[in-house]
Amino acid sequence: MGTSVTISAATDQDAEQILKLQYLCYQPEAARYDDYGIEPLTQSLAALRAELGGGCVLVARLGAEVVGSVRGTVDATGTAKIAKLIVHPRLQRHGLGGRLLAAVEQRLAAERSAKRYRLLTGQRSEGDLRLYRSHGYAPVGTEQPTRRLGPTTLEKPVAAEAYAAGA
Repeated sequence: MGTSVTISAATDQDAEQILKLQYLCYQPEAARYDDYGIEPLTQSLAALRAELGGGCVLVARLGAEVVGSVRGTVDATGTAKIAKLIVHPRLQRHGLGGRLLAAVEQRLAAERSAKRYRLLTGQRSEGDLRLYRSHGYAPVGTEQPTRRLGPTTLEKPVAAEAYAAGA
């Protein structure tokens, strides 16, 4: 499965497929927290297109179908914020999420001089937490933006070899 899926930069033509996949992938998260008003489920196509123009957005393709995606930005302090890592349910648990995560980390370090990576995930999202921990992320805090949600913030530094590759 892994060799037939390609990862590349997203284009504006991918926006509708990404949005549909995002809606599909965030349904279990919304159910887990009993909150169907979460931003990934309410994001507009225009807002997604704005992200495509301003950040690092990657897609995983199986043929012409977008089966995964991830987004990242880097702020003035060098902190890369990674968000909306999604993989089609039929392809989950085959390493594609890890491949997307590694690809966006590499790009953010090489092309945008990231010094550390930061991401948020739900504290009850055990599969996500396992993935991020297996890639070197460690919890640094928990927020409580609503009564139901309590996202955990995870971080890791950019590896020296990734930083050197971008220099």
